[in-house]
Amino acid sequence: MRLNELSDNPGARKRRMRIGRGIGSGKGKTGGRGVKGQKARTGVAIKGFEGGQMPLHRRLPKRGFKAPFSKEYDELNLGKLQAAIAEGRIKADQPIGRDELVAAGLVRGRIDGVRLLAKGDFSTKITIHVAGASKSAVAAVEAAGGTVVLPPPPPPPVKKMKPKSERKAA
Repeated sequence: MRLNELSDNPGARKRRMRIGRGIGSGKGKTGGRGVKGQKARTGVAIKGFEGGQMPLHRRLPKRGFKAPFSKEYDELNLGKLQAAIAEGRIKADQPIGRDELVAAGLVRGRIDGVRLLAKGDFSTKITIHVAGASKSAVAAVEAAGGTVVLPPPPPPPVKKMKPKSERKAA
């Protein structure tokens, strides 16, 4: 067998339909588009149009508000963290960060980080780096002799200067 003798199995590749090539082809005249009108022309997009009836996206009520800059955190309860330490999935003698929590299967690793919550018992001395924590969770970790490291607070907003017309002449 040679390279020039290779070929597909019969019927493996289907030829495309050549439309608009005469009525004898079966796809001539209107080219499979029906007859006249807006949809027979090129560049038509009638998405959501229901023939003049009020479209579904306007019939259904709109409710609520989604804040554009809201953050979504993975929540981690102290009870689950304690269980993972007891099972040996997390080493308590090293600092615990998001990567260690994801590797242990405790969180999924969403974009905005991990938030520590106080549900469950906790009794191990650890150092944990998280994006947020409840006051009771921080108190529980510190009561066990550990520390919770949070990111620094954002800087205060910069005051904008008043226009020249409003400034006092000194």
